[in-house]
Amino acid sequence: MLKVLIVDDHPLIRKGLRQILVESVHIGLVEEAADGFQAIAAVRNGRFDVVVLDISIPGKDGMEVLRD
Repeated sequence: MLKVLIVDDHPLIRKGLRQILVESVHIGLVEEAADGFQAIAAVRNGRFDVVVLDISIPGKDGMEVLRD
């Protein structure tokens, strides 16, 4: 079962992606973050197999989050 983190500042996008992912038999956990700081905190506190990362997000942008 895969653990996925969705990072996007638009709640509707996160909700839609979550809905698609939770219907998959291969996805065990889906968590969300709305900005770069939340994304970094989530990754530090959890272990994810996949991070769906928007490049244009508040706080630290997606490229900074990726580097961190």
